[in-house]
Amino acid sequence: MSSRSARPMDTPRPSAEGPPDGPVPAVPRPSGLLLLGLSLGYFMVMLDTTVVTVALPAIGTDLSGSLSGLQWVSNGYTLAFAALLLTAGALSDRYGGRRVLLIGMWLFAVFSGASVAAGSMGALIALRALLGVAGALLLPASLAVIAHAYAEPAARARAMGAWAAISGSALAAGPLVGGVLTDTLGWRAIFLLNVPVALLGIALTMRHAPADLPEPPSKGLDLPGQLTAVPTLAGLTYALIESGPHGWGSPQVLGGLTVFAVCGVLFVLAERRPETPDHAPMLPLGLFRNRTLSAGLFAGGLVNFGLSGVLFVLSLFFQQAHGHSAFTAGLAFLPLTLPTAFNPVLTGRLVGRVGARGPAVAGFLMMGVGVLIQSACTSDSTASLVMMCVGLLVLGFGVSFAIPPLMTAVVGSVAKEQSGIASGALNSARQTGAVLGVAVLGAVTGSAASAGDGTRLALVVAGVALLVGAGVVAACIGSE
Repeated sequence: MSSRSARPMDTPRPSAEGPPDGPVPAVPRPSGLLLLGLSLGYFMVMLDTTVVTVALPAIGTDLSGSLSGLQWVSNGYTLAFAALLLTAGALSDRYGGRRVLLIGMWLFAVFSGASVAAGSMGALIALRALLGVAGALLLPASLAVIAHAYAEPAARARAMGAWAAISGSALAAGPLVGGVLTDTLGWRAIFLLNVPVALLGIALTMRHAPADLPEPPSKGLDLPGQLTAVPTLAGLTYALIESGPHGWGSPQVLGGLTVFAVCGVLFVLAERRPETPDHAPMLPLGLFRNRTLSAGLFAGGLVNFGLSGVLFVLSLFFQQAHGHSAFTAGLAFLPLTLPTAFNPVLTGRLVGRVGARGPAVAGFLMMGVGVLIQSACTSDSTASLVMMCVGLLVLGFGVSFAIPPLMTAVVGSVAKEQSGIASGALNSARQTGAVLGVAVLGAVTGSAASAGDGTRLALVVAGVALLVGAGVVAACIGSE
């Protein structure tokens, strides 16, 4: 007997005449290297959202960038990322998560390498937007591959916990790595770092990822939905970004809100069309009859509303009110970011045992309490700084408890062939929440009489929003 005859693919299969002649072997467990390869994709996405922040002053000096230009270096990435997540989820379901993931990784490597050679602010902003496009492809595709490779719910929950831990470590590493590379090798090194990471992820994915499920030949792409979804999210994001420098009544903001409203209505009309052999809605509105999915999307937006808004407010507070450097501010965030690097593994195992609702509720409660602790500790005294560190630590554990259960609940609440749609919708909701968090909490901070008063009020608003999220999760997640 040759070695080929013992492979699972040659095992006799059941037929209409009866069972196979011999026992059917168990499906091989996915390799741990597969999970590493999938995690590296989202690791780059997360790293790119944080590593650039501390390099912005150096970028501005080298490329003669204005404050507005530096804002777009950061926001151009988030804008493209948030606007294209739904489209990327649909592409993942249509063409296969493995294929879309590999395309995203190659694009991320190419655009990162090109960013190293950017000679002007305009070129760097454009490349940051293209990196956002690549990042949008990576996120839902990696989750779709996990859903395909880990069919058993408990195993999938553990895999998502590990995926979140590996990728979440980028949140902890970003400010520190960015500071070290900028100070030693220059800001261009932060983009060069992505290239070997992307190449390693490509090699592991090509070697270990299972083949994509056959694409459904009878369903075409939802071009009307995709062409209206992008400007809907882009219009809202643009309006929120420009409301700071130009004001809510400015032509820029009103124009963005008009695009958001018009394209949003067109998107809903496009998605209301019934499914036909030539048309499959990108975000079927019938999915929202699923309470777990609807609540998960709302809760996901609240997670990033609190997290991104608090990071923005406290970063300004540490550097402007207390005069700390960007690198010192990055160190101050370690109590928040470190739990996201290891605790999601434990959370994933917990979700596999007890389900998603309990850990997610606990996560939101910890986030809300952690933020409210910080709201009472905005002075420069030693006791206040110690309590702020405690609040950041509780917030960090809350984030690592909340996100993996939400991902597991949302992706697990739909059919496997819709996992890309669900994951794209969840992460689009999260990124939209991040934009809202920075815009709303930044506006609250700026409207106060002093930096301390504005910071306290903004943190109270964030804390209350997160406690609302705990109630939503408790009432709706897994209630069907």
